[in-house]
Amino acid sequence: MSKIRLNCFLFVLIKLLIISTVAEANEIKYTQLNSQVKTGEKDNSKSDITPVAEDAIIVQPHQLEQKLDSMEQVTSVSQLSDVQPTDWAFQALQSLVERYGCIVGYPDGSYRGHRAMTRYEFAAGLNACLDRITELIAAATADLVTKDDLAVLQRLQEDFAVELAEIKGRIDALEARTTELEANQFSTTTKLFGEVVFALSNAFGDEKAGGGSLEDNTVLNNRVGLSFHTSFTGRDFFKTRLDALDTVAYGVPITGTNMTRLAYQRNTNNTFDVGKLFYRFPVANKFRIHIDGIGGRFNQNVSDNFNRLFASRISGAISNFGRFNPIYAQGSRGAGITAVYNINKSFTLSLGYLGRDPENPREGNGFFNGSNAALAQLDIRPSDRLRFGLTYVRSYYPKNKLFVSAATGSRRANAPFGRLVPTSADHLGFQASWRAFDKLTISGWTGLSFAHAEESVGIVEEGDEATIVNWAVTFGFTDLGKEGSLLGLVIGSPPKVTDNDNAPQDNDTAWHLEGFYRYQVNDNISINPGVLVVINPEHEEENETIAIGIVRMIFLF
Repeated sequence: MSKIRLNCFLFVLIKLLIISTVAEANEIKYTQLNSQVKTGEKDNSKSDITPVAEDAIIVQPHQLEQKLDSMEQVTSVSQLSDVQPTDWAFQALQSLVERYGCIVGYPDGSYRGHRAMTRYEFAAGLNACLDRITELIAAATADLVTKDDLAVLQRLQEDFAVELAEIKGRIDALEARTTELEANQFSTTTKLFGEVVFALSNAFGDEKAGGGSLEDNTVLNNRVGLSFHTSFTGRDFFKTRLDALDTVAYGVPITGTNMTRLAYQRNTNNTFDVGKLFYRFPVANKFRIHIDGIGGRFNQNVSDNFNRLFASRISGAISNFGRFNPIYAQGSRGAGITAVYNINKSFTLSLGYLGRDPENPREGNGFFNGSNAALAQLDIRPSDRLRFGLTYVRSYYPKNKLFVSAATGSRRANAPFGRLVPTSADHLGFQASWRAFDKLTISGWTGLSFAHAEESVGIVEEGDEATIVNWAVTFGFTDLGKEGSLLGLVIGSPPKVTDNDNAPQDNDTAWHLEGFYRYQVNDNISINPGVLVVINPEHEEENETIAIGIVRMIFLF
């Protein structure tokens, strides 16, 4: 519904009159204009009426009845506190309202705004009475309308002819606009969101980790995502995302290490596929269920990953390791279910399970027999500024599908006993986030994994164990330079094997140093330069330092 800027009070009044007329005729029509569904990371049930554009307001079907029920029928013009009874027209309209109940006001009996009624506002009330009396005549109840009232109406129409004509024109325009929106809307339940990223990047260093030439070659990549956000009840959320990517991850083939991997890791050669499919719905006020069909990740399902400013692949940290504790990537891109229960204001419990190859019936695959991960997490919130998380994940990986460190640390940390040894692991994570100041958030984590060899292969014996550790601290400066902008700094050490029974361990310590700045040009465009430096890659001092420079151009629509 278009905003009528001539007078904000007239706008409110016309909306009320339209709702009143429809309700009194028992023909309430529930319409969602422009197919808007507010979802995402925010709770779309917080507001019954959600503004989605300058000319559109959504009233959910099940909520309109509540809105109508909450309004009280005004029985006297004098109840409308903003109307001043200064002339005969007011007295005449007052009499009509009291006999025919033809104006609806807010529950407090006010038009809001606390100012005198203009001629246009008065004409809007008069128009409502005209419509009401016309309905009575059409319904064969004309005997209820007296000749004196008709005469008064005629005189009022003559005195306010200009204003009535303008109001009618505006209402006709609103109805035409509504009809147009209904005819061209994408869906009554679904809204389309788009994201496009162009990335210019290069790797710098004397050689790859472990030796070999590191080519100095600048590349231009892109990522396109089309997300369909759907709500069937107003409180649930169904997401389908189509991805087309032409990206370089800067992993082992290019730099000799996964420690340099960037935030987005897939490559579809710019062919669209389904990158995400999940449905989230509340079971009760404090309990919700999250079902993943494709592309499931614990960092998006649990109540908190404690590094919110850095977690997004699109606008967060430029590196894979800098986004959050690798414990959340166990079971990555799988399917499964997660339940989140808000115990009270200070504690939340999350339980989840993801299978990485649920669609494959062959041996070593399937929902339970293939790679899988089960999670339990307790969130602790002492205050609005301070949050802690205690996380446990039990994971399993068949041979040739090892993912112990979620491809963020050394190759040895990802497959501590070799890629031919089926491996299980117990992962422990401690995360924290502290909003030290309004525009500074300090977050961090430490992770400890205990890997177990599930078979004897070569020098490795079934039951052998390896210990893997990682940690990081992040600093997020929000609204720096411009509202919506973000300066991010990350320092840490990627997953490292510190102890191994019958296989090698990492001897030295690698350092992860990262900085990026996302400048918010406007609501839809941002520029995001960043640099990642890995010292002693693969936890080997003999390896040369490797740096990745990147500039991302981000479009959201």
